[in-house]
Amino acid sequence: MTTQHASDAELAAQPAAYWTGVAHEAVISFTRARQAELGFTQPQFWLLRNLSKNDISPDGRGMTVPELQRAMSSYLRPGDDLKAEAGTLLERGWLTRDAEGRLWITESGEEARLDLKRHAPAIRARIHRGIDDADYATTVRVLQQLTRNTDGTQT
Repeated sequence: MTTQHASDAELAAQPAAYWTGVAHEAVISFTRARQAELGFTQPQFWLLRNLSKNDISPDGRGMTVPELQRAMSSYLRPGDDLKAEAGTLLERGWLTRDAEGRLWITESGEEARLDLKRHAPAIRARIHRGIDDADYATTVRVLQQLTRNTDGTQT
């Protein structure tokens, strides 16, 4: 679909599902490419975040790969392999595994999580380049309303 020189009326007639899908894929691909350039994957970062008591984990308890898959089910991509990603983090010493198969973040894993987190603002800035906060907020409100209008869940 083209938007060059399209009027507001023409843009308003374009399908939301198409453009939300295009944006979704582009933002995820861009984010993952930047993270790969920095030497980590998005699922690796999510594993660290979900195991850190200083981030998503409410208590810092270890979790099995299936438990982590359930915890991340709303944002994992079909090709994401948490078992393999956890294996990489185990090799790096960022995670350990106990006798029950639970993964635990290590001190070096927590340091890595903080280092990886420092890159997020630059990635976000590139994604938001040329979009002021008011326009972005309006876009988010529109997407939230589209979600409500279609009886979807809104987070």
